[in-house]
Amino acid sequence: MKELKLWAAGGVIINKLGNEVVLCHRQKESLWTLPKGKPKKNETIEQTALREVNEETGLKVEIVSKIGKIEYAFSRKTNSDKTNYKKIVHWYLMHFTGGNFQFHDNEFDLVEWISYKKAKMMLTYKNESKILEEAFSIFKNRII
Repeated sequence: MKELKLWAAGGVIINKLGNEVVLCHRQKESLWTLPKGKPKKNETIEQTALREVNEETGLKVEIVSKIGKIEYAFSRKTNSDKTNYKKIVHWYLMHFTGGNFQFHDNEFDLVEWISYKKAKMMLTYKNESKILEEAFSIFKNRII
């Protein structure tokens, strides 16, 4: 059995009014999530977050502040081997500076602005709901 450590980075994009957030939907899995992804070679955490959010949403964004991280473990079995993964996802509060949802990649079927209350209920992963809460808390306590 192998053990691997992975990391990813993503963002919570809140609109200027502070009442909506961008969510991504994958119909095949009935998945609603925040945009995030794995690094390319030699990317920093911040560079990964900015690139992944741009690719998955089609939006141009800037980092406002760090929100926090989620840590979790999962296993995958292939033929005769099992691999245990420990993954950390780093999250950033971001604001939208341009772009358009029509330019999002094909990883998701739909990208849209959703109200905070609705987004909290729609998110598939509960640990992302906590990141969403923290992002809105940070947003309310600073001027973007």
